[in-house]
Amino acid sequence: MAQRIVIDPITRIEGHLRIEAALDASNNVSEAFSSGTMVRGLEIILRGRDPREAWAFAQRACGVCTTVHSFASIRSVEDALGIRIPRAANLIRNLMIAQQYVHDHVMHFYHLHALDWVDVVNALQADPIKTSDLQQSLSTWGNSAPAYFADVRNKVQAIVDSGQLSIFANAYWGHPAYKLPPEVNLLAVAHYLEALDWQSHATKIHTIFGGKNPHPNFVVGGVPMPIDLNSDTALNANTLAIIDDSITKMIEFVDQVYIPDLIAIAGFYKDYAAIGGGLGNFLTWGEFPGDDVNDTSKYLVPRGVIVNKDLKNIVEPDPRDMDKMKEFIAHSWYNYAGGDGVGLHPWAGETAFNYTGPKPPYELLQVEQKYSWLKAPRWNETAMEVGPLARVVMMYAKGHAQTQTLVNAILEKLNAPIDAVFSTLGRTAARGVETKVIADAMRVYYNDLVAEIKAGNTKTFEGSKWEPTTWQSNARGFGFMEAPRGALGHWVVIQNGKIENYQLVVPTTWNASPRDHKGQIGAYEAALVGTPLAKPEWPLEILRTVHSFDPCMACAIHMVDAQGNDLGEVASGLNVCVM
Repeated sequence: MAQRIVIDPITRIEGHLRIEAALDASNNVSEAFSSGTMVRGLEIILRGRDPREAWAFAQRACGVCTTVHSFASIRSVEDALGIRIPRAANLIRNLMIAQQYVHDHVMHFYHLHALDWVDVVNALQADPIKTSDLQQSLSTWGNSAPAYFADVRNKVQAIVDSGQLSIFANAYWGHPAYKLPPEVNLLAVAHYLEALDWQSHATKIHTIFGGKNPHPNFVVGGVPMPIDLNSDTALNANTLAIIDDSITKMIEFVDQVYIPDLIAIAGFYKDYAAIGGGLGNFLTWGEFPGDDVNDTSKYLVPRGVIVNKDLKNIVEPDPRDMDKMKEFIAHSWYNYAGGDGVGLHPWAGETAFNYTGPKPPYELLQVEQKYSWLKAPRWNETAMEVGPLARVVMMYAKGHAQTQTLVNAILEKLNAPIDAVFSTLGRTAARGVETKVIADAMRVYYNDLVAEIKAGNTKTFEGSKWEPTTWQSNARGFGFMEAPRGALGHWVVIQNGKIENYQLVVPTTWNASPRDHKGQIGAYEAALVGTPLAKPEWPLEILRTVHSFDPCMACAIHMVDAQGNDLGEVASGLNVCVM
């Protein structure tokens, strides 16, 4: 039996993920197995509820992905009921979604992924003067004086000397796979700390439009924020100015800090342009619609499927196709009434927890049987990768000019071929590319919103089909969102004004899925195959590829607890679940 190493839990992610990897004689990954080990019961909770309130429950799927689930939920109900929102409301939604992208991607790069490439302890060897010179060669960012970097180095030294590494604890400092010079390490650590403070600018848009962050407020039919320039409680000239300033600061950080850092660090890890490519199959539901959400041709991010890296043959997937959009459970800790070999479209999806086979704790996953709380979603019975790489590849292939320019410029700087995008490095760079594209799009959406207000088009809510008396007795809807982590879909079935069935197929369900009924591996499992490990007892290289997907396991699990028991109730009747 090949040596198998276990990483459980994978840290610097949302939720609980276990990765097991079999190694060959040269310490390369020959097989990998991805297991979601956390359970929840969101879809069960939603049954029988008013669909107009589903978003408030759905956004609790995760403490990070609150906004994305809210949008997917309200879009699913609007789709089922035939509601079309006003243009100003759509622009506000696009601004909120864009803000989520920029905020999430910057946080991921610095606080979840950078430490896979940046050796914090090695930064103590940096020369602050050389670091200052490096910063000034990369951009005009203001924090560039030698004294500034000396101060950062002293802060890190104090942390190390204290023995309490806090946010920098439990890492593989000194690992031979770290390649950055001390000055690049110090630069990245400084920006890691700056990005923590930068969040205060990034969250203002959600706070204004949604009343708070996280868990902003939403409404089926539009947005809850009215527009009235003469009201202190509505969107007015003052709050518009705050949003304007927030967008400016977000774009400035992306242009002068994030993108230069990304390129500088990538230059030392060109070998990862040939590692972690994975499936080569990509799916996007699309995002940033125009005035008509049903007109997918007007989306900034196209809806599409690419198979085997064939960028010249893109098809548009229909999420309503009962034959092609299915979830399988052959290797998942679930049961379907029709047996393990069948796949179910989410409208007919089942969340059944009467499985009686092996459950944790366990020494090794029983991979020939069931080994994850994630289902295995498939498009046309084919495993797909979703996320930033899927979106950037789709936009590139569809001829989006800015995306093509950015991708080509990065490839030129790295002296890399186009195939390099299909890799761990490409996936990480794609996140930066789309951050730049979407940050710039925020300025367009803001200007369009201001123009709408000046023209007197201030309606932000469509209530003509708000009351259940106007609904059909049977309705089905699909709600999409290209979450920062990838294609998110909510499917709702409404019967006599109440939710009969509700299913979420989230980005990490696609990417972290176990094997399916045909033995096909998921995106994580495929991307890890072939990864070389310098020190198997310190599997840093595995973390690099897994983190390049930005896992969110909290979103991806369906169940209550392992025995199917409710864990308690609060006054509203909401079941309290393991999170």
